[in-house]
Amino acid sequence: MAVQQNKVSKSRRNNRRAHDALVAANPNECSSCGELKRPHHVCPSCGNYDSKEIVAMNDDVEIDEDAA
Repeated sequence: MAVQQNKVSKSRRNNRRAHDALVAANPNECSSCGELKRPHHVCPSCGNYDSKEIVAMNDDVEIDEDAA
């Protein structure tokens, strides 16, 4: 088992953790609909990627109220 030889000061410990901070998201604007989306991902609102329709989005959803 590893045993510490000398005390690690707070400054040295915190310097080691200097790069562990979380970074904020970097959203881009979709070229077709203008919504914010993650870079290099399909737009969740319109389904386009690089000005091409990748996922066909269905706007009309039929809900049968009798079945519910």
